[in-house]
Amino acid sequence: MSTIHQSASKLKGKKRKKRLNALRSLFKSPQKKGIIVKCRIMSPKKPNSAKRKVAKVWLSNKYDVTAKVKGRSSFINKYANVMVCGGRANDLPGVRYNMIKGKYDFTWREGFNRMHARSKYGIKWDDYYWIVNDALDKIDNF
Repeated sequence: MSTIHQSASKLKGKKRKKRLNALRSLFKSPQKKGIIVKCRIMSPKKPNSAKRKVAKVWLSNKYDVTAKVKGRSSFINKYANVMVCGGRANDLPGVRYNMIKGKYDFTWREGFNRMHARSKYGIKWDDYYWIVNDALDKIDNF
């Protein structure tokens, strides 16, 4: 026989937990906006060895995902706005998303001049042309 409190709690019903896993978190959209909650460095699976930058992103649809920071020497920190798209990192377990460079606070500027695969990193030809000319001017003045 159940007590009064037990029977009353059954009538109320249990509260449903908020679902925050990364399953279907983009909801059939190509990209989602999010805020970086935590930045950290991860080491890849067995045959590879390096330090990869990874960030935990709180998406606009209340989902939490882990996204890879693309490129070299990125200046990204906590509470920055970023755009996240699909595409997993093969050697990082649990990382199924990438950040898009050149959108919101995640700038495309890096510590070196990128000549190849500019479109992957959101660098337009005009920007590239400006970088190259700037570098050439420094060489001429030197």
